[in-house]
Amino acid sequence: MRAPALLFVPLLILAGCSSNEHEDLRQWMAEASQNIKGRIPPLPEVRPYEPVPYDAGNLLEPFKPGKIGIETKKSGGGLRPDLDRPREPLEAYSLESLRFVGVMVRKNIPYGVVQADGALYQVRAGRYMGQNYGVIVRISDAEIVVKELVQDPVGDWVEKESSLQLQNQEVRK
Repeated sequence: MRAPALLFVPLLILAGCSSNEHEDLRQWMAEASQNIKGRIPPLPEVRPYEPVPYDAGNLLEPFKPGKIGIETKKSGGGLRPDLDRPREPLEAYSLESLRFVGVMVRKNIPYGVVQADGALYQVRAGRYMGQNYGVIVRISDAEIVVKELVQDPVGDWVEKESSLQLQNQEVRK
């Protein structure tokens, strides 16, 4: 007897949900959508593909792997750094990180005193310093002139002159 009563309860719930309380909403939706017509624009016309042959004769092949990259000139000016020589200690530092702190003269040859990472080094003309294969050209009381070798965008080696100015030391009391 209990089983038929349990089946009767869901039927009552379903019957209650299907009442006509939303009939006015359904009627309004039917009336409002009666005059609405969607307009879809026509698809664009598709033109057939016409292949164009690659007929460039003696022009460069665009997909050849050897042509990708910077083209190098054969006239490099003859300048090249000597990569076989032993590197000097001051070549590990950029010129911006070195400080020219003094000058001394021995046997009429001027020597510059350069500070790098707290250590002092004596340098003279003809020695190397800086990361761009810089050769010391001249040492004066006010500066050390260095001629560096740098590569331009084409790959040629070009000389560039830089200098280290004498740093003023503060007097400590």
